[in-house]
Amino acid sequence: MEREFEDIEKRIPKDLVREYNTPQGGKVREVGPIVYGYSMTIGPDGKPKVREFGNVKSSRGFGGISRPEISGEMEPLVDVTTTDKEVKVVVEMPGIPKDNIRINVHDGTLEVKSEDPQRKYHRTIEIPPETDIETAKSAYNNGILEITFKKKEQTKGKTIKVE
Repeated sequence: MEREFEDIEKRIPKDLVREYNTPQGGKVREVGPIVYGYSMTIGPDGKPKVREFGNVKSSRGFGGISRPEISGEMEPLVDVTTTDKEVKVVVEMPGIPKDNIRINVHDGTLEVKSEDPQRKYHRTIEIPPETDIETAKSAYNNGILEITFKKKEQTKGKTIKVE
């Protein structure tokens, strides 16, 4: 673990480093937040799904050695659930005002980002093809963003007579 964080100070984005002077004349340097986490669920196919979140990503360096990459933007924890009638996307984005949240949806993807200088979140989420994007509704409360879509009407098919 120690080797993975070697020279980490050189790789931290400048917007995650803050320096200030204390009243006693000392200098303080704060770094962060640095966040890494994962969520593990069992998908409808019975296979486990692991989703990472945070601003630390693993990458392979020279010789296959893993070195974490740190970004100024955090990927929030996301959960997508579907029922017979709707698709619900829940995104954890604590600490930002709702006026700083931007949501875009197109081509089967949902993009959620914050435009807050203190806490930057960004995530692109795949949504099921049966999602009706015209019916989107969102609510943000206590750091939790919920976006709900209705599902498109499924046509039952049609029998075509051969002439």
